[in-house]
Amino acid sequence: GTWRTQGVFPEEMLLKVPSDIPVLCAATLSVNPCTAYRMLTDFETLAPGDSVIQNAANSGVGQAVIQIAKAFGVKTINVVRDRPDLPKLVERLMALGADHVITEEMLRKPEMKDIFKSIPKPRLALNCVGGKSTTEMLRHLQPKGTMVTYGGMAKQPVMVPVSAFIFRDVRLRGFWMTQWRKDHAQDQESLAGMMDALCQLIRRGQLAAPACTEVPLQDYKAALEA
Repeated sequence: GTWRTQGVFPEEMLLKVPSDIPVLCAATLSVNPCTAYRMLTDFETLAPGDSVIQNAANSGVGQAVIQIAKAFGVKTINVVRDRPDLPKLVERLMALGADHVITEEMLRKPEMKDIFKSIPKPRLALNCVGGKSTTEMLRHLQPKGTMVTYGGMAKQPVMVPVSAFIFRDVRLRGFWMTQWRKDHAQDQESLAGMMDALCQLIRRGQLAAPACTEVPLQDYKAALEA
């Protein structure tokens, strides 16, 4: 429903966008920030000072997780793939409020212990990658912690050692925003409540729109190619 300049809809299908929210924030509000918000609130009861670990931390959802967690007082350990411009990316994520930004390789190193001298081990892990990254992240989860998978960028299965289930009783869950909307179709209050909470964060400057380029609709070919 987004490739158009105008449309006609039944009123109950729409959400009013507050007029004091920047257009770019409103345009990107309904998917990534909602996914981040639900995963941070629906699976574990996190208190200020708790920590979360996530991979694909520079994705749209990852950036929203960093900012919303920061507003909640929750610490984030953010895993990204190694790349030539890594220092720039680390700087950008730290500016959003990340507490730690590490590479996939770092996950496997003994130096990870140093991070947990200053913050507790995470009770929640958010997985958008799958494969080895997931197994490594899981090792740092607290006993009885939860890993939520919402994507599979590596196109590899989620591998879990049997010991993680038996001795640490970890929980593995999945999340899909589209399904959440279907499940809550009759529950306008929870949808409105979430949108209101996110709009409040935007107003307070605690949640920014992701970096993007605006393209007029007539230049859609250039946008698709990009």
